[in-house]
Amino acid sequence: MQKTKKMIKMLTNMAMMAALSTVIGIFCKSVLDFGGVYRITFENLPIILTGIVLGPIAGGTVGLCSDLISYLLTGQAYPLNPIVTLGAVMIGVVSGIVAKYIVRKKGKTQIILSALFAHIIGSMIIKPIGLYQFYGMLVLWRIPLYLVIAPIEILILCLLLKSKAFSKTVGYLEDRNEL
Repeated sequence: MQKTKKMIKMLTNMAMMAALSTVIGIFCKSVLDFGGVYRITFENLPIILTGIVLGPIAGGTVGLCSDLISYLLTGQAYPLNPIVTLGAVMIGVVSGIVAKYIVRKKGKTQIILSALFAHIIGSMIIKPIGLYQFYGMLVLWRIPLYLVIAPIEILILCLLLKSKAFSKTVGYLEDRNEL
C-alpha cells in the first residue's frame, strides 16, 4: 500500500512538472519569441527540478512529454524534430544523473551542477544540433542566451528548494546548512 502511494505521488509530481513546463514553453513561444532562435524561455526549469528531485528517468520522461505536448499545442513552423526532443529529454536525464550519482549531498552545489550540466548538454549542444537544419549558424546565439538563462533558472531552483514548504511538497529534503 505504501509503495502504491509513493508511486502515485511520483506520477502526480511528474504530471504537474510536465504541465508546468508545457505552459511555460507555450507562454514563452508566444510572448518571448524573437524569430525562433532568439527565444527567452524557462521551460527547462521544471524538467531540471524533476531530474534533481525524482531522478534521471522521471526527468527524461517529463522532458519528453513536455516537449511533445508543447510542440503539438503551439503549432511550430518546422516539423517535429527528434534531436530537439532528445535535448529536452537529456536535460532531465543529465540533471537527474548529476543529482543522484555525482553530487549526492542535497543543497546548492547539487542544484547548481545539475542545472549547469543539463543546460550545457541539452540546451547548448543537443538542441542547437537539431535546430541547425532550420536556422543554420544562427543557432550559435543559443549559447550566450543560455549563459544568461541558466543562472536565472539556477537561482530560481535554489530559492524554491530553500523553501521548507516547497522542498517538502516535491520531496526534496535538503541539508539546511548548505542552502
